[in-house]
Amino acid sequence: MRVDPQLPESPPTEVEMRQAQESSRALSRILSKPRSLRLTTDDDDSITLEIPAAAAQLLARLLAEMASGNTVTLMPIHAELTTQRVADLLGVSRPFVVKEIEAGRLPARKVGTHRRVLFKDLAAYRRRSERGRQAALDELAELDQELGLI
Repeated sequence: MRVDPQLPESPPTEVEMRQAQESSRALSRILSKPRSLRLTTDDDDSITLEIPAAAAQLLARLLAEMASGNTVTLMPIHAELTTQRVADLLGVSRPFVVKEIEAGRLPARKVGTHRRVLFKDLAAYRRRSERGRQAALDELAELDQELGLI
């Protein structure tokens, strides 16, 4: 599967956000129990497709993100990303990503002279980083209480 390295050009419009919100709510009600969906086009070439339950759940989540005004990129878990793409997704610089790779905190492999990071490794790195940030915030809050600053 080819992965488009470009982020979406622009966030959803107000009309798209409203449509996504309405669709997300309706779809969430329908998917309160796991089930597949059938989608039918509204033109003369009417085609009905059956969508697996897992894909329907993903669609509901995508619509919820769109309703919030977020751009969404679909990425297979096994996709290999460049260090620049990783940096863009993390909101950091490419040199920072390279340092994390060299320090062994972010797994990567070399393809010639270029580094590639699996999306699943990036997701795991992001989860570890978030847990570390949360632990530091909890510790600061505890110190604030001990010092009577709260």
